[in-house]
Amino acid sequence: MTISITSGFDSGNIRVISISDTEQAVRAELEIVKDLHSDFYQWFHFRVSGVAGRNVELAITNCRESAYPDGWPGYRARISEDRESWRQAETSYAADTLTIRLSAEVNSVWVAYFAPYSMERHHDLIGWAAVQPGVVHRELGLTLDQQPIDLLTLGEGPRQVWLYARQHPGETMAEWWMEGALDRLCDPEDAVARLLRKQATFHIVPNMNPDGSRRGHLRTNAAGVNLNREWHQPSMERSPEVFLVRQAMDESGVHFAMDVHGDEAIPAVFLAGFEGIPSITERQLALFHRYRDTLALRTPDFQTRKGYPAAPEGKANLTMSTNQVAERFGAVAMTLEMPFKDNDDLPDLDFGWSPARSMQLAKDCLAVLAEMVSEI
Repeated sequence: MTISITSGFDSGNIRVISISDTEQAVRAELEIVKDLHSDFYQWFHFRVSGVAGRNVELAITNCRESAYPDGWPGYRARISEDRESWRQAETSYAADTLTIRLSAEVNSVWVAYFAPYSMERHHDLIGWAAVQPGVVHRELGLTLDQQPIDLLTLGEGPRQVWLYARQHPGETMAEWWMEGALDRLCDPEDAVARLLRKQATFHIVPNMNPDGSRRGHLRTNAAGVNLNREWHQPSMERSPEVFLVRQAMDESGVHFAMDVHGDEAIPAVFLAGFEGIPSITERQLALFHRYRDTLALRTPDFQTRKGYPAAPEGKANLTMSTNQVAERFGAVAMTLEMPFKDNDDLPDLDFGWSPARSMQLAKDCLAVLAEMVSEI
């Protein structure tokens, strides 16, 4: 059977350099394709076909110049035979090449940087959530590729809470997190959800970057723009996604905001705050620290030892959403980071960090917010 490696589908990304097919094994040399109009690359997602009963070695050879080369040591690729369950593959990194090895029992195996979250699944999520009691769906506008930017609103309380994800489209764990959050918030028998919906109004953007998601980008939109460097001065020409979301924030106000991401290098879940914004208050900072420290008590999948260094006083980068939202609205804002690797404090050798753990973390995050929502 002919060996085929393809990525011509939603969020697909790979370039085939060569395929060697012998009786003993299949070996392919591959490259990750850069984001359009950008030098960013790290996300890959492709299908290998014709390999049932074969030993397969996939060598991605252009890792040295990728966006985050520190993300490769200790990393394991995800593979799936049914596109539902994504397990970790035997993976090694040496001489700037990531090598993925697998023994396939079926003819087609999907390989990805992390479990994908397709635009079709996104639309299924929007369709399901929009018909839940008390949920209002609104299309904020269109992207450069003419895809809708979806906003879900629920709750009747005075606190304005914004949750948004996938500014960086390759960070698919962020939309898995969103699915978990919506699952909890839309459960009429969940006491945490009932409390939160009574005391707050939620504004939820499950995918900030539909174009990059469909195109198989790591970090940018259709114009090659990193959306998380556009929050000071977004435009409909370069970054309509940020322009439209920030405009909706201006309409509602913001008391609490969480921007959900994934980190390539750090094998842990952590929060980044808004230290260094010009107008920071002791109240803002105390509430952020309370949220962070309480989350560490509530779930062993979160910790406070590893993370990004805080910005010095007055030196926060206001092009980034967390800093801009905290400064603009006086909000308690934060960036949640989940790993592409695993949580080294609580590893799972089969699945690593996974969609299921991302979804559960979302539910834990909401439970902590419920403890303090009346004070934000």
